[in-house]
Amino acid sequence: MDLGFLLAKHPEIAYEIVWANDFDKTACETYKKNFNHDIVCGDIWEIDLDKTPKADVIIGGFPCQDFSILRGEKRSGYKSKRGLLYTRFVEAVAKKLPLFFVAENVKGLLTANNGWAIKKIKQDFEKVDHVGYKVQYKLINFADYGVPQNRERVIIVGIRSDLGMNFAFPEPTHKNKPVTVKEALKDVEKVKFNNEKMSIQASTREKLEQIPAGGNYKNIKGYENKNWMSLIYKRVHPDLPSPTIVANGGGGTWGYHHLEHRPLTNRERARIQTFPDNFEFVGSISEVRKQLGNAVPPQGIKPIAEQLLKTLNKEIGLSKFL
Repeated sequence: MDLGFLLAKHPEIAYEIVWANDFDKTACETYKKNFNHDIVCGDIWEIDLDKTPKADVIIGGFPCQDFSILRGEKRSGYKSKRGLLYTRFVEAVAKKLPLFFVAENVKGLLTANNGWAIKKIKQDFEKVDHVGYKVQYKLINFADYGVPQNRERVIIVGIRSDLGMNFAFPEPTHKNKPVTVKEALKDVEKVKFNNEKMSIQASTREKLEQIPAGGNYKNIKGYENKNWMSLIYKRVHPDLPSPTIVANGGGGTWGYHHLEHRPLTNRERARIQTFPDNFEFVGSISEVRKQLGNAVPPQGIKPIAEQLLKTLNKEIGLSKFL
């Protein structure tokens, strides 16, 4: 999300980072390698928010695993400490009173706890002491904004109530003309960073040989009647956006090339997630895969960041904040 905001274009103003935090050590190393600003690596529960700097914008994604539809009925959601981590986000907003905040989460957030979780989260932001926030959320597919991947995520935007601003999510730019895998992976083999090809077992290769581009486990002899997640042994199709890039999981969840019988490289995943080729990830193949699967596509969040600046300029005037 930081990169997407930094990429946002406006003739009069730009975003800059004043503070950043992550819990994952290799993600922190990746951050330090690619951003000029440092990052505080550690548990947000243990950080004194009073000692963090003031900010006009707070952005982030509280953990999504508890709300993920991948867990079905087993998800614990709001009841767990991880599910409650959004309250730390609310606390940060209450202490800093930014002009606006942007949060990202999985589609499953909308149905977690029978829809109660998203209502509670919205309500808590709306009732922040002193000012309160106008809160909107929307399920968007990043493919509609030029990301070569069908990736549905909930975006939550809060505008400080005293600003009197009316925010509207930007119109899709690629609704009927998505960027394809073929376009995304053009000349990707020339990129040096994070482009290692994984070795795979002979049995996995035999399975992939039975699967056409765009197919999955149901194309494998003997697997036709299994009721598995559609991402299992899923091969990308060159003429379509990629399926969702995920952070972890075995059993054929790595995402597979449409021509070669192998998993996608992390650089191919990075292309599909719209990271620039000079963005170098730190860690093992599995650790980098996790970072990529947990990431927000920079080019997907960029239109949201730009829309906020446009709205601020139109309704209030940026000169007030320069």
